Amino acid sequence: MLREMSTTYGRSPGGYLWVILEPVGGIALFSLVLAFGLRVKSPGLGTNFPLFYATGTLCMMMYQRGASSVSRSLAFSSSLLFYPGVSYIDAILARFLVHLLTYLLISYLVFGGVLLLFETRAALDIPSIILSLILAALLGLGIGCLNIYLFSTFPLWESLWGIVTFPLLILSTVFYTFEALPAQVRDVLWYNPLVHVIGIMRRGFYPTYGATWTSSSYVLAFAMVPLVIGLFLLRRYHRDILNR
Repeated sequence: MLREMSTTYGRSPGGYLWVILEPVGGIALFSLVLAFGLRVKSPGLGTNFPLFYATGTLCMMMYQRGASSVSRSLAFSSSLLFYPGVSYIDAILARFLVHLLTYLLISYLVFGGVLLLFETRAALDIPSIILSLILAALLGLGIGCLNIYLFSTFPLWESLWGIVTFPLLILSTVFYTFEALPAQVRDVLWYNPLVHVIGIMRRGFYPTYGATWTSSSYVLAFAMVPLVIGLFLLRRYHRDILNR
């Protein structure tokens, strides 16, 4: 984990500072464009634009950056994996835990900053907030583990994956609420696990937002299936992947 931290964040100017500024800048940009550029009077929930977009953006980043980080864990640590004391599980866990702790800290700082700087009228439900972040992280871990095998075995899949998942930012209710969509669209988007994660997160900040349609067990199952399949494939083929 120390090696992951130093090589991932320690070699660039600013290091961890840029990791924190990225979501802050994105949230601020979204808020300014909609509040002043498009003259939107209020966000989907509450009265504060930064808080509304933070609840969506941080969940999305926890998942996307986690999946990307885990999917490259074996390639990133390939030289170490030839030592008998280091296994592919070590490489995956180290990247996952560094990512998880980093984005838990970022979420704490961003949400804390928004609550200190603005009048949000939020009533915090800490268990819901933590649950949503953990589910987003596990989803990234599961998809990332499966993609370790798929990226190395089918190189074209890595390019296709980027194309397939590009619309997720729009299709995961980051900029709007699930309830604002037509019923036919809701019936389809319900199967997107990130919609559930963001709904649970927003329930943690908005006391009047029940989000009774969310299912943490569905998200957990969606994360565990690719995780189990990915770990099974890696157990059998990790040496072949390292030797490619």
